[in-house]
Amino acid sequence: MEQTLAGPGGTGVPCCAPLMSAAVPAEHAGELARAFKALADPVRLRLLSMIASAGVEVCVCDLSAAFALTGPTISHHLRVLREAGLVDCERRGTWVYYWPRPAAIRRLSVLLSAPEG
Repeated sequence: MEQTLAGPGGTGVPCCAPLMSAAVPAEHAGELARAFKALADPVRLRLLSMIASAGVEVCVCDLSAAFALTGPTISHHLRVLREAGLVDCERRGTWVYYWPRPAAIRRLSVLLSAPEG
C-alpha cells in the first residue's frame, strides 16, 4: 500500500514508495540523497532530533548549549540541514529560530519504512 504525502511543492502526489516495495524515482533521488547526506553527520542528526522533538521553534542559543562546538560550527551544521530542506528558520534580532519541515522528514521516513504484512 503506497502512502500519500504532500509531495514536492505540495502537489499531494506521493514522493516515493518504501524501498522494500519500489525503486526510488530518478526525479526524487537527488533531493533524497542530499537530505540523507545531511543526516550522515552525528552533530546534524542530533540537531535535527532536538529541533523536531521540541514541538515548537528552537532558538540557536538553546541548540548551541548542548554541544562543545563553536557558534560558527553549529551555524554551519544548521545551514546544511536548511539547504537539505529538513529545517527552516527565521532571524529575530540577534537570534535565529529553527523548526522542522515535517513533510521532508516524512518523505525520508516513508522511503525507509518496510510495508506491513
